[in-house]
Amino acid sequence: MFIGLDLGTSGLKGVLVDADQRVLAEATAPLEVSRPRDGWSEQSPADWIGAAEAVLDALAAARPLNEVRGIGLSGQMHGATLLDAADEVLRPCILWNDTRSHEEAAQLDASPAFRRVTGNIVFPGFTAPKLLWVQRHEPAIFDRVAKVLLPKDYLRLWLTGLHVAEMSDAAGTSWLDTGARDWSDDLLQATGLSRDAMPALVEGSEVSGQLRKALAGRWGFPEGVVVAGGGGDNAASAIGAGVVRAGQAFVSLGTSGVLFAANDGYAPNAATAVHTFCHALPDTWHQMGVILAATDALNWFARLTGADAAALTAGLGPLRAPGKTVFLPCLGGERTPLNDAAIRGAFIGLEHATDRAAATRAVLEGVTFALRDCRDALAATGTTFDSLLAVGGGSRSEYWLQVIATALDMPVTLPVAGDFGGAFGAARLAIMAATGAGAEIAAPPETARVIQPDAHLRDAFDAAHDRYRAAQSAIKGLT
Repeated sequence: MFIGLDLGTSGLKGVLVDADQRVLAEATAPLEVSRPRDGWSEQSPADWIGAAEAVLDALAAARPLNEVRGIGLSGQMHGATLLDAADEVLRPCILWNDTRSHEEAAQLDASPAFRRVTGNIVFPGFTAPKLLWVQRHEPAIFDRVAKVLLPKDYLRLWLTGLHVAEMSDAAGTSWLDTGARDWSDDLLQATGLSRDAMPALVEGSEVSGQLRKALAGRWGFPEGVVVAGGGGDNAASAIGAGVVRAGQAFVSLGTSGVLFAANDGYAPNAATAVHTFCHALPDTWHQMGVILAATDALNWFARLTGADAAALTAGLGPLRAPGKTVFLPCLGGERTPLNDAAIRGAFIGLEHATDRAAATRAVLEGVTFALRDCRDALAATGTTFDSLLAVGGGSRSEYWLQVIATALDMPVTLPVAGDFGGAFGAARLAIMAATGAGAEIAAPPETARVIQPDAHLRDAFDAAHDRYRAAQSAIKGLT
């Protein structure tokens, strides 16, 4: 058997699978985010350990773990977990959606070396500018930093006692030479660090260490359980969804929204604000457009109206043409293609006819138009695809999938019921590490159905997207 652990922003999920990748048990534990100031987003790494303990307790209660051979890790990217020389946590982890270091990010991005070496813009949510912020605003803490770990790699330290990262997650730090798949000494030096502060690097499908004996005894694991390198949340989700080769793509409707495409080669184009990262498999890369609020935007609107998000979307009926109301989903800044930490969202074109259903449709359309902009940005780098696999909590909304298919003018495939996210992908990476298997075991899931674009509404959605872009330009600087 094999375990996948996915450390998300709102919770940690674990799955237990057998050698045929059948899910035998799963468990989740919630996590809270602290927002002590505007633009800040933090978590306590101790809470991650507590969540992992709760999940392993639940998995062990469901099935004996004495046949587990490997554990894989997936996790939220970009977080800065700062440790001293004794591996004690120095401050709460600064998360991926924290924008406090926007000035530091702009400073680093102004140096041509960062885009040239990493293949990416230095976004405020990435790890390197956060360390520059700590150096400036919390110098006593910075002076004690001995190691910088990404969130899932702090879990790995607890599991194995080792400081190790893998390529897909490391590519989101702004310290990795993404083409060479190695740390860049020059970029580390630019933020006052050296290679000594970095974990060792492995591929996601390789062994990173073995489970500590104390933990093996606590949950009844056998000796010698390997811990795979794993992957950043989106790369691991791609392994789970079978998106491992060029031409394969998925759209993830989670807290954030992601349009993810696998690539056989390294072809960055930082100016598009597309992320070009290493994949969780050797000699493979991926590109993705990222928007910061997908289901996060819908959940915000649900709280505003005092309704349940699922109930809001369930009663929308058949797909209809967009109305006059336009929603801009950049509630906390935006990445692709805007790279703007300051921009905020808006409803535009509100009228007497804008009832709750119309506003809900506008929210779904606005997030979708942001994903369409990501599709166009990917195309500008030469990355194309003609269909999408839909994953994430938002994919449970039939109406939303119809909007995406029609607005992007391509079929959207919905997999059969099952977990094809980060935890399942991490379990697949555990199988690879424990058995020596490769990408061949990461097959796409069985298709439940395919949602086709509505040709009769294509022009209406094109026109609405034009209004969306115009509204986006109009509010820039006002929010």
